[in-house]
Amino acid sequence: MGRRAFRIAYDGTDYYGYQRQPDVPTVEDSIFDALRELGVLEPDADKPDGYAAAGRTDAGVSALAQTIALEAPDWLTPRALNAELPADVRAWASADAPADFHATHHARRRKYTYQLYAPSDTPVDSQPAPIDDERFLTACEVLSGTHDVANLTPDDHNTERTLTLEAARDGDYLVITASAGGFARELVRRLVSLACEIGTGESPLAKLERVLEPEPLPGPEGIAPAPPEPLVLTDVDYPALSFEIDGDAAASARAVFDRCRIERRTGARVAGQIADGMR
Repeated sequence: MGRRAFRIAYDGTDYYGYQRQPDVPTVEDSIFDALRELGVLEPDADKPDGYAAAGRTDAGVSALAQTIALEAPDWLTPRALNAELPADVRAWASADAPADFHATHHARRRKYTYQLYAPSDTPVDSQPAPIDDERFLTACEVLSGTHDVANLTPDDHNTERTLTLEAARDGDYLVITASAGGFARELVRRLVSLACEIGTGESPLAKLERVLEPEPLPGPEGIAPAPPEPLVLTDVDYPALSFEIDGDAAASARAVFDRCRIERRTGARVAGQIADGMR
């Protein structure tokens, strides 16, 4: 037995977040169930020895690089773990870790990516209002840096963060990346919502400075989180670890998510056919 870290990818659509909760399916529950089936976790044990995870993604949020660490037998590879995981949760890389390694505390940087549907032309029907890219990028610049983000999270303590928020246009989408040592709850999704308010002209640029002030925002001016489904935990940086991709496990994971991509494209075409048929 030794400490090992695993990269975990998952589609968060059908899960109530990463962390275990009573009576609802979570990603962590599926991992623990798999470890019990493999005999790594005792049936009555609360969690594996030495276990920790990089972060707690919200309900509906997906991941490419969620990272867990635990005391694991040598035979526990990503491929072995996948044999008992559900199809939408896949291990794909692993690394030997120091005995004192902690997947939460030893993460130097975390990165999230948000795929924002943001057409820049005139909206039609139910499409969102067009976004001015320059205003959106200005918002990203202002929100980057060290700030107290108390007005952008339901957390009520430890709310100072050093953030980098960037965006790049890809057709009708703005691909937004948020990087920080750690994130408060709902922070990325509220950053996206605020930048959207600025980008569409719904709110003036001056609102950015007001949101970053320590005084709480009055209720009507609060920032609601953007939808969770476009958000992905895309990287967690550990300077002390060198991850090795398990070729078979990664291939099976790619197949799962390729099928998911096809299914959702097909679903979008069906929805488009119905919508177009009523015009």
